[in-house]
Amino acid sequence: MTWTCFSAIFHHMTYSAYIDIPTRGFSDIIDITPRVEAALSESGLTEGLLSVFVIGSTATITTIEFESGVIQDLKDAIERVAPRDIPYRHDGQWGDGNGFAHVRAALLKPGITIPFTSGALTLGTWQQVVLIDFDNRPRQRRIALQAVGER
Repeated sequence: MTWTCFSAIFHHMTYSAYIDIPTRGFSDIIDITPRVEAALSESGLTEGLLSVFVIGSTATITTIEFESGVIQDLKDAIERVAPRDIPYRHDGQWGDGNGFAHVRAALLKPGITIPFTSGALTLGTWQQVVLIDFDNRPRQRRIALQAVGER
């Protein structure tokens, strides 16, 4: 294991940005990696951590290989874990029919943190950052990005 020592006096900077993305709902999976990379580049930061967080309770941010087979495998797995066609108490409470979307998003969480070095996200060769919208209708999603690091 290699450790890098940093000065006791840190000169951290913070950069915030938003990405707005239209979705189709129903486990719509969108590769947002290029937009996240562009925001990081715009920040001018080279070393640090980037938080990627979707605002809302029926969507998630995660990483996956953005390839049709694994995308369908993920959709199938999500359907097995929190099926769309069973009763949810939320639906009885609000009548909006998206109880399954809330459960799915809670299980997968609204955001991730990605380290970056030399101004590039530390992602694997086949690893992309994706937004998954579980809601039962199209939405306009807002993703908050916040990078903390050094130039």
